Amino acid sequence: MSAPAAFAQTPAPPYYVVIFSSRRTADEGGYAAMAERMAALATRQPGFLGMESARGADGFGITVSYWSSPKAIAAWKAHAEHLVAQEKGQRAWYEHYEIRVARVERAYGRPAA
Repeated sequence: MSAPAAFAQTPAPPYYVVIFSSRRTADEGGYAAMAERMAALATRQPGFLGMESARGADGFGITVSYWSSPKAIAAWKAHAEHLVAQEKGQRAWYEHYEIRVARVERAYGRPAA
């Protein structure tokens, strides 16, 4: 997925996070367009709170999406277009991936000056 321009603006905890860590294959066939589509589609899903994403030159990347509830995460996982993207990713775009889902209990940071 494309890197967002800024940190996700999340509410006060608790909320939920999906961490998608992956290593890409060399297959670029349609990946960028699908990643853009999924990022845009996710923002319109009920319970979506934000997303942050980064990918290194070696193909390793992490996308973190923030959600209001496990129900919202399950609905996104089952979304018809997202299912197509998942299948294509498993078949062609990712040599390895891990998905972790967690509840955020505490969040803090240093705001930009």
